[in-house]
Amino acid sequence: MNILKIRNPFNAPVYHEETVTSTMDISRRLALNGETSGTVITADVQEEGRGRIRSRLWRMDKNQSLAITILLRYGQIENIPRALTLRTGLAVSLAIEDFVSSFKNTQINTDEPFSVLVKWPNDIMINSKKAGGILCEADSGNAYIGIGINVSQNDFPVHLSEKAESISLASGLKINRQDHFILLENILLRLYDELAYDKCNETGIVKENWKTRLEERLYKKGEQVIFMDGAADSGREIRGRLAGITDEGELLIVPEGDTKPYAFITGELAFRLTEVL
Repeated sequence: MNILKIRNPFNAPVYHEETVTSTMDISRRLALNGETSGTVITADVQEEGRGRIRSRLWRMDKNQSLAITILLRYGQIENIPRALTLRTGLAVSLAIEDFVSSFKNTQINTDEPFSVLVKWPNDIMINSKKAGGILCEADSGNAYIGIGINVSQNDFPVHLSEKAESISLASGLKINRQDHFILLENILLRLYDELAYDKCNETGIVKENWKTRLEERLYKKGEQVIFMDGAADSGREIRGRLAGITDEGELLIVPEGDTKPYAFITGELAFRLTEVL
């Protein structure tokens, strides 16, 4: 593995491989080998990348997407920050905005506003299409934060074109391979800052609650939605207004005909009855 010379505020190495099975697999191996907290693995291609639902694979073309996993050691499982997936989503969405803004001399596509939102529980949306996903796993006090982002794609297969997005397509930017590492650096800086919020009381610094800031970019907040409670094939459909999230990261929905929100810990938002993304 090569070590990238980029800033990592977690003060740990950033490893790079051309091809891996998945960065999550490599990160677990690095943990067993004693690598320090904050160690990152990124790859040009991962052949067996997976999403939150194991049967859904995340395929990527070489040098078109960013795939990374970050190892964070917390000692005990109960020390892992609550709502880690959503907080990572907040950091990634901010990092994408930082990345696009850094191309000051590039003409940005103004046909549609460049809006980066977080779709509960783990998707990154740009202009109402999915541009990335987050997978958090844990064992023995270690957290593994997997992040996949569509960066340089200029088109998608027909069956994905209506629901997939890339940073390049949405912004009009011409993004090369080296730019991927700039985005990676932005993500690490933003994630470090978001997780440092837990220590604000110790320093006396008052910062706005992460939940409030996340709700400002929560996909479909305030709108009528279809929610599939539990497993994707559960058949438990709930229609109602997406009201927000709890401090623990649960989704709040006010069902049709009701006035109070109910919290859900597992499930998926659906655009149509026949399609759950």
